[in-house]
Amino acid sequence: MTTTSNILEQLFSLAGKTALITGASGGIGRGLAVGLASAGAAVAVHGRKRDEIDKTCAQVEAAGGKALPLAADLAEPGTPKQLVMATVAGLGRLDILINCAATNRRNPISDVTEDDYDFIMTVNLKSAYFLTQAAYPHMRDQGGGKVIHIGSINAYYGLDTVSVYGASKGGLVQQTKVMAVEWARDNIQVNCIIPGFFHTPLSEPLWADPEKSHWFRSRIPMRRPGEPEEMVGLAIFLASPASNYITGESIIIDGGFSAGGSWHRDEQV
Repeated sequence: MTTTSNILEQLFSLAGKTALITGASGGIGRGLAVGLASAGAAVAVHGRKRDEIDKTCAQVEAAGGKALPLAADLAEPGTPKQLVMATVAGLGRLDILINCAATNRRNPISDVTEDDYDFIMTVNLKSAYFLTQAAYPHMRDQGGGKVIHIGSINAYYGLDTVSVYGASKGGLVQQTKVMAVEWARDNIQVNCIIPGFFHTPLSEPLWADPEKSHWFRSRIPMRRPGEPEEMVGLAIFLASPASNYITGESIIIDGGFSAGGSWHRDEQV
């Protein structure tokens, strides 16, 4: 007899699956690593700082998952392929790739340098492209896989001083569509999660600034930042069999920001 618990396990369990998550040494990436481990996945934890990677690995193991620490700089040529090879060598396979690593340098367009542009684009867009390219043959040969890009509301909403960051995340949205189209025949689903304004180490200076914090809260219907753990449910869904017929989509999770606003609620912030 099929029970509700059996159906849920069939749909959402990640038991026996292996995930590589970039930028998993903190913030959203750490939350996703622990979340996928709690659903049964083994997790290759990428980051730049080994002490922070080890903290994530400890949390992954506490959640019942196996963790593989991978320290590497995504701005260095060859890193994407090396990360995929290390994951397969250390964990035996690669079923799920989450491209979460991101960086930013906030400057008005008139002050952006070529180094700023190249650095942001390399980490945010180029590395995700070539990581997914490197993961593709492994997923194809094992019969399928899941790719999840972590985008940003800045792909759809223009905000001053983040022109290059926004362009890199907009590129991820289009990259998601083309990868989904090309690899659908290989049973590889490619989707993108679009976070709104979340509380992370990268955004901490913004939330600590009273003026910027008020701007955010006055425009988010839920009147607060998102927390990394609030992305876990969607990530597990997109990494699991429950989403096998969903591909090429960019799904926004932003506390209602993109839905609209109210002229009458600002005083409640």
